[in-house]
Order: sequence, then C-alpha cells, then structure tokens
Amino acid sequence: MPFPVIVDDTHEGHDPPYELNAGRMVAPVPERPERIEVIADALVAAGFPTHPCATHDDDVLDGVHDAHMVAFLRDGYAAWRAAGGPEVMIADTFRSPAWAAGGRRPRSPLGALGWYCTDTATPLVAGSYAAARAAVDLACTAVDHVLDGAPAAYALTRPPGHHAGPGYFGGFCLLNHAATAAQRLRAAGPVAIVDIDVHHGNGTQDVFWHAPDVLYTSVHTDPDHQYPYFSGATDELGGGAGHGTTRNLPLAPGTGDEGFLHAVAIACELTTAFDPATVVVSLGLDAADVDPLGQLEVTAEGFARAGALLGALDRPTVVVQEGGYALADLGALTLATLRAFEDARG
Repeated sequence: MPFPVIVDDTHEGHDPPYELNAGRMVAPVPERPERIEVIADALVAAGFPTHPCATHDDDVLDGVHDAHMVAFLRDGYAAWRAAGGPEVMIADTFRSPAWAAGGRRPRSPLGALGWYCTDTATPLVAGSYAAARAAVDLACTAVDHVLDGAPAAYALTRPPGHHAGPGYFGGFCLLNHAATAAQRLRAAGPVAIVDIDVHHGNGTQDVFWHAPDVLYTSVHTDPDHQYPYFSGATDELGGGAGHGTTRNLPLAPGTGDEGFLHAVAIACELTTAFDPATVVVSLGLDAADVDPLGQLEVTAEGFARAGALLGALDRPTVVVQEGGYALADLGALTLATLRAFEDARG
C-alpha cells in the first residue's frame, strides 16, 4: 500500500520572477511552483494517496529557529515594501562576523534582510512566508501520520528547507521543515536525519550541532566546489554533547551511482548503529545527472537503489522534499525512489 503524501497548494504564492545567482539575473527561477506540481501529478497517477496538511501552532518552530527571524520572515516583506523596497526583496548588504561584536541588527526594513539572509539567490515576495510556513505544516502533518502508526509519510514541501538555520535562511530555503519534523519526533526517542540533497544541509547541521539524540548525516557535493561552500566537510562532527552526531560524506563533482550509493550506504550504516526511534529523510533530487544545478551524475536507477537502502532501515520515516530542478524528470525520479523505499519494506 503506497504511503501517504501530504500536499498543499500554498507554496504557489512563493513565485519570485527572478533571482540573482553568481552575479547574474536568473529568470525564471529554478525553485518554482512547477517542481511540486510535476511530482504530485506523478505520484497521484501511480496511486499514492494524498492528504491535506493540518495547521500547527508556531511552537513547532521552538528549538529550530530564532523567534526574531521567524517574525522577520512573517512581517519583513510588508515593512520592506512600505519603506520603498521593490516587489522582489533581495538584500544588497550582508552581515559579516568580522564587524565589531558581530554587527547589530538594523532597524531599517531595507537593511534588515541582510542580517538574516545569506545570499542573493533567495528572493522574497508577498507569498513567501505563507509558503514556507505551510511547508512546516506539511512536515508536521507527516509526523502526525507516523506518530499515529503509519510506517512512513512523504511531505511534498516547497520551498526547500535544509539551508535554513537557527537564525538565518538562504539557498532557496526559508524555514527548515526537516529540522522541525525531527524536533517533534525527539519526544518519541532519538532521531536520525539522512540528507541526500546534492548540497550540504548547513541549516539542519547547525540546528542539531549540540544534540546527542539527533544524528545528522549528509551526502553531498564537496563544498569546495558547490554551495554552501563554507559548510559540509568531514571534520565537522558536532559540538559538546553532540560531538560525533554530525557526519558529512562529501563527494567529488562528477561522482555517479556507485560513489553516491557507497556514501548513502555508509549513512545508513551510521543510522543503524545510532539506533534511532524514527528517521527523517531530506530527499533532494538534484544529485541527478539531468539536474541543471547539481554537480553529481546519479541516474534514476541510482535513486531507486538509494530509496531501497533508506527503506531497509525499517524505521518509522518522514520524508520531506528538498531540492531537484530538472522539471521533466522530477516525477519519475521521485516515483523511482519512493517505490524502491516501499519495496524494501516488504
């Protein structure tokens, strides 16, 4: 029986007409509503049951994001527009840790964005906060299904989330739905997060850096070559009581199925040894050989085999959607991964 897919159309309100990426204006943006629509269409056609998301109180973000950042995402766009900012909200000045005392949060609505946002490729528009908050509700609804006894649930989340940290956002990500799901699942025991997006999930890593009961493993392109550049090396292992519960498995650009699957297998071995009560999978599809943004060469068969490895963990699992930008292939890639996950469960 296919496991539940949690869907919602609020994400359509986050539809920036352009972004600035590597100094160039990009239009249309890669992270756009059609990503979710093609995946949903493929899963519905394959017989996966869809369920609406339920609304959850803002306290689900406690322990994941700073309340000031959440308030900025909620209210900052309106203040930006009232102060004369254009329809697309992109920072032009960014906080630097080299500034005295780490800088200070500005009062100007035009300057505040650079306190929280890490890059120019994450524009905000009027519907961005509602979309990000709905993605959190999608992930939390998937958690509800799993806590009610479903062996797995898939939250079709957009925008992605794993680059959003405790007090910052960027990399197309506004609120971290994978981290929110894991935070809620901690009440049931230790949690393991397996992130197979082509980019390192710096935000998820930072949220749980000191957490001994949350294992974060990430398979991604070596950050020497790909965003987020400053995070994702093998010597990043967590801090304090959480030392050892962060494990990064970076891959060289051009790595194909075998190298990718070897790293996923190691992530699964680490997860099994950690013995979590539940698992969260950050399902990025941008490691695909057809993806326009990724630097890996993973085929659809490779994703199917990765899905089988993740399914064989045989733990209650919440899957959340992260990246993946090859519109013509997203449906097939998702379907291959989830079907193999199910088959591995028997």
